[in-house]
Amino acid sequence: MVHSMKSLLVLFLFSASLISHAAPSVVSEESALTGDALIQQIGDHFQQTRDFVSERATSLIVNAMGLLGVPYKYGGTSAETGFDCSGFVRTVFEESFGKVLPRRAEEQAAVSQVIEHNELKPGDLVFFNTMRRAFSHVGIYIGDGKFIHSPRKGSNVRIEDMRQAYWQKRFNGARRVNLTQQPTDLASRGATAN
Repeated sequence: MVHSMKSLLVLFLFSASLISHAAPSVVSEESALTGDALIQQIGDHFQQTRDFVSERATSLIVNAMGLLGVPYKYGGTSAETGFDCSGFVRTVFEESFGKVLPRRAEEQAAVSQVIEHNELKPGDLVFFNTMRRAFSHVGIYIGDGKFIHSPRKGSNVRIEDMRQAYWQKRFNGARRVNLTQQPTDLASRGATAN
């Protein structure tokens, strides 16, 4: 799928913000290195962690952006027929990591780790109350206050700014998906949340 200029610009901004949001690494206590050798080891480990985090998040965001323009479809779970919000998120995580998330937005919130708004990193999930109930809408944070999602009937997968009044008022929270653990049987449950 051909990316629009806007998509390429957002991808560039995402890549730049990812470097500043990379998680710090944990230093192993196995070595008794001191001085310059210890500093070098910490630097090498940090760079490897940054590269790993960046590569995984970049893969997720590139896959998500490849779906820009796909139409919204209630209960939709494919690029061919369209997506609803949770179907879009589920598909992107499954295609990017083989991670099968539950089908409904509130179930996706239930099986992911709560994080604070200021801890958001590209690839995290952002939830909104768009149907007078918590966690009725979900999108994927891409950095710089923006997220990608499948909004509603008559619309397409697109990028939005969380700082817009509409989204600020409806923000329910952020979650981080544990990529090393599969969710329980929630993944097999039925219909969508929006």
